[in-house]
Amino acid sequence: MKIIKNEKLIARNGKIAQWTSLGALVVLGGGMYISIQNPELFTVSLICLLVGFIMTQIGMYMGGRWGRSPRPDEKLDAGLKGMHSEFNMYHYASPVSHLLVGPSGVWVLRPYHQGGKIYFENNRWKIKGGGFFAGYMRIFGQEGLGRPDLEAESEIAIVKKFLAKNMDESAVPEVKAALVFTNEKVELEAGDSPIPAMKLKQLKEFMRQGSKSRALTSQQIKNITELLPNE
Repeated sequence: MKIIKNEKLIARNGKIAQWTSLGALVVLGGGMYISIQNPELFTVSLICLLVGFIMTQIGMYMGGRWGRSPRPDEKLDAGLKGMHSEFNMYHYASPVSHLLVGPSGVWVLRPYHQGGKIYFENNRWKIKGGGFFAGYMRIFGQEGLGRPDLEAESEIAIVKKFLAKNMDESAVPEVKAALVFTNEKVELEAGDSPIPAMKLKQLKEFMRQGSKSRALTSQQIKNITELLPNE
């Protein structure tokens, strides 16, 4: 499998996450210091605390995607290790964050690292459990699931639009999405989810099974990958 990554983007965003988190600590510390040493500057202290809190949220959000080790792209690579050489994995180097192109088709991969019990019920993905810290992160650290179904559909549309713009519309293949849960302790119940959902350890076999029906020919793969970066 060939892996193409936008290393510059990954490095840049990782630094932004790091410096934002450090800056948040400085601003919060400054706000606390002002409130203690200069009570008359309460408004200034309150503004510092508010700005520091917002910076903390941004730092946690970006850190979870760019600063956490292993990162989402690294987990996907590990899960797909050993795939056939015709597969091409694009991280931050295509119209969407994670795009897999190969014999099994064109796949938008949506990684989720949340733990606890994750299940699909009444046309919605839901999450519960995982302990106090996980609950805190979902409330204050922007670690909730959101709407994986809508996010996946949006990214599918983005990829389709990109392909239609760069090749004959009649040649545009079906674009699919898969939700990949990378936390080893996650309890997953996909139920009747319209979008395939699986644990990371199931991803490689899922794609291998899809390859047996040969969704894309070698020429189709070549035509698509020529539209995307080679390194």
